[in-house]
Amino acid sequence: MSIRRFWSGPKALGDVKVVTDELRSLYYKKLLPIEKHCLFHHFHSPSYEDADFDNKPMVLVMGQYSTGKTTLIRYLIEQDFLGSRVGPEPTTDCFTALMYGEREGIIPGNALTMDPKKPFRNLDHFGNSFLNRFQCVQMPNPILENINIIDTPGILTAAKKKLSRGYDFPAVLRWFAERVDRIILLFDAHKLEFSDELTRAFGALLGFEDKLRIVLNKADRVDSQQLMRVYGALMWSLGKVFRTPEILRVYIGSFWSEPRQKCDHYELIELEEEDLLGDLRNLPCNAAVRKLNDLVKRARLVRAHAHIISYLKKEMPTLFCKENKKHNLIYDLPVIYNKIQQQHRVPAGDFPDCTKMQEKLMREDFSKFKTLKTGLMDSLDKLLSTDIAKLVPLLQQQEPRKRSLPGVLDAEFLGTFRPEYYKRDPFKQLPKGNASDENELNEWEVERFKPKYDEIFYNLSPNQGKLSGRKVRAWMTTTLLPNSVLAHIWRLSDVDGDGMLDSEEFALAVHLVEGKLEGHYLPRELPSHLVPPSKRLCTDSLLSVSTSCQPELGP
Repeated sequence: MSIRRFWSGPKALGDVKVVTDELRSLYYKKLLPIEKHCLFHHFHSPSYEDADFDNKPMVLVMGQYSTGKTTLIRYLIEQDFLGSRVGPEPTTDCFTALMYGEREGIIPGNALTMDPKKPFRNLDHFGNSFLNRFQCVQMPNPILENINIIDTPGILTAAKKKLSRGYDFPAVLRWFAERVDRIILLFDAHKLEFSDELTRAFGALLGFEDKLRIVLNKADRVDSQQLMRVYGALMWSLGKVFRTPEILRVYIGSFWSEPRQKCDHYELIELEEEDLLGDLRNLPCNAAVRKLNDLVKRARLVRAHAHIISYLKKEMPTLFCKENKKHNLIYDLPVIYNKIQQQHRVPAGDFPDCTKMQEKLMREDFSKFKTLKTGLMDSLDKLLSTDIAKLVPLLQQQEPRKRSLPGVLDAEFLGTFRPEYYKRDPFKQLPKGNASDENELNEWEVERFKPKYDEIFYNLSPNQGKLSGRKVRAWMTTTLLPNSVLAHIWRLSDVDGDGMLDSEEFALAVHLVEGKLEGHYLPRELPSHLVPPSKRLCTDSLLSVSTSCQPELGP
């Protein structure tokens, strides 16, 4: 575990575990028995397993091909991953789960569904056609220590709608939508097209609008007038598809770590990026709340489903005309919904979609249905009215102490060029050099470029040999790199943590900027060969402080 902890402190993490364990116990003792009794799994989602309660927050990234899904994931984790490829054509034809692992490697779909520690066991019922296009990429990435990311195949446009995937694509999307914490749906500001497959994918997301975050990507590549038109068209189209009075939030952005084109809405893109990253940053803090919310939603659906099955069982004849009666009951299902609402006071919003329920009932044998057991329903009512309510105070007592996450999801924004940041998070563990030669160990990588960098440094008018954060920021923003990337460069460069840069630290900053502009990934922590010679004692001191403070940050 990285010594720079994630968002929440030990107390918050402990409260989350208590709530999660209690939710697991309530599900197995009170909800699962009635699910089995009323054949809930035949009609709706499979039963929960331990991994569904223990897994980290998951983010599902989806969209049409060439909208920047893989590029967004690279931007979030700040590194490439096995099997990824970027291009204007459909480059991803499989679902890829990015998860943390000590060793980098790929686990194929069939093997993945056999692992009880992974939350994917119930995907095996989609068959080999899907499992051959499902994989898990494990890598030792600090971001993935706290969240899992699911990359999806690009949704095909109208021109390619006749191509068959070989499996039920919307059903797989819905399976993930039920279990993830966030769904990021990307659109390209250049090509806004609603294909048949995209419309079916929207259907799979109905009911999960609270998890949905829509991103209009590549917004720096269009002018403000065109952006306004595309934004309006997208909002109008989404309103027709989801048919909800609430307006879905659409983020405008350009989510990659390359220099952005200077445009009139450049500052808007930066603010929108911070809003979306802030939303993702809060996922681990809100993981227990999401699990509790999903369990309540499931319990209410189970209650409505149990009443439906029990009613159908009671209305079926014992011997004759069973098939005719079955068809009549299915046809009268809307009327049955109303009767159950009145008799048992079940809210209309708890019932499953009537048309889909009718389709599923056509394939079922009503003779296998069972009438309700009073004890099971009483247990379910107590679960909803009392048991879960007792867990809410635990969630309200959480006081998560936000910690910085290395990389673009870091909570600290580029405007925070001040020494206080380092008092809160001074831990910059440096890998020990492997060089045996003392001269090689003392060599500074940036030294050969320093005369060129010094010219920039003195043109910025340093005060007493140092540049303030304001002056450095003014120069950095001319590179058009995203603010989150520049913030990371600042943290690496201000080695002594005084909120200013001397000539060596500024040379390091320019060196990192140039490397990023050339397409290289930035280091998570400053390697020994990049530490300025005059600051090497300072970094040793910071390392000793981080080691002594590490136990206070939790296990």
